[in-house]
Amino acid sequence: MKTTQNTILITGGSAGIGFEIAKLFDQKGNHVIITGRNEDRLQKAAAQLQHVTAIACDVTSEEDVNRLVDQLHTDFPNLNILINNAGNAFYYKLEAEANAFDKAREEMLTNYLSIIRLTEKLIPSLGKQEESAIVNVSSIVALVPGHTLPTYAASKAALHSYTQSLRITLERSSTTKVFELMPPLVNTDFSQAIGGANGIAPSVVADDLFNALENNEYEIHVGNTAQIYALSLSSPSGALAAMNA
Repeated sequence: MKTTQNTILITGGSAGIGFEIAKLFDQKGNHVIITGRNEDRLQKAAAQLQHVTAIACDVTSEEDVNRLVDQLHTDFPNLNILINNAGNAFYYKLEAEANAFDKAREEMLTNYLSIIRLTEKLIPSLGKQEESAIVNVSSIVALVPGHTLPTYAASKAALHSYTQSLRITLERSSTTKVFELMPPLVNTDFSQAIGGANGIAPSVVADDLFNALENNEYEIHVGNTAQIYALSLSSPSGALAAMNA
């Protein structure tokens, strides 16, 4: 797939992995559209890029998403890459009074259901482009859960399953390609509560995505995700133990 002269929507594009993806693709001659809930942070991110449009949008809000889609159809009819990156996570254990239901509800809405809603609304217009792609950002825990991110892992496992079904469907009925980006622990503000300082740089994730798009590698196992995936095939119990050491 081409990696220049695209029009790319990146949800959660004002910080962390999303911003590094936006920065790299901006440098490579693409127009990037970044969304986020925090207007101030969004504008500060946009000020660091050249070919960018910043649109405030909460992907969990149906009203916001409908407004975003209308604007995309009007102002960016050539949109050909959707990167579903916005996410939410709670770091806790499944103990009594953990309030797991409320945490899971927020994570499932942001990390799974909101992606389905936005993707479904954009599939028709993406399918009209000469070349198009959908990238869903899941996680290493989509393959093997970590017990301190129990419902986050479940939401990413759901996204992994959905992504596989979407890929099979669209490769039979459309030219739109479906990618899944699966990072391990990444050093971002988002991950500090779970030891993010020990994670890889978000720029590594962006580089791996860029290379995967260029080479049509649909499931992208970044860093340690590759090792955990291989271990999960040979020893599921070993992979589970490694993720929960």
